[in-house]
Amino acid sequence: MGSLLAKKQVGETCVICEQTKMAGIHLYTSFICTECESIMIQTDTSDPKYKYYVEKLRKVTKPEIYS
Repeated sequence: MGSLLAKKQVGETCVICEQTKMAGIHLYTSFICTECESIMIQTDTSDPKYKYYVEKLRKVTKPEIYS
């Protein structure tokens, strides 16, 4: 429980911008900050940034395997 509390105080690393942020959502085991979430929702599919976000979100479907 102590490590969970420490993690919440420090924040988590966003899978999109790769910065540590305090607020956001969890998608499976990945964290997306509220800023990136807002930008992604507003991005049109014809926008060149759309492909960037799709590539970043591919990390979510490929969970890391630790051996």
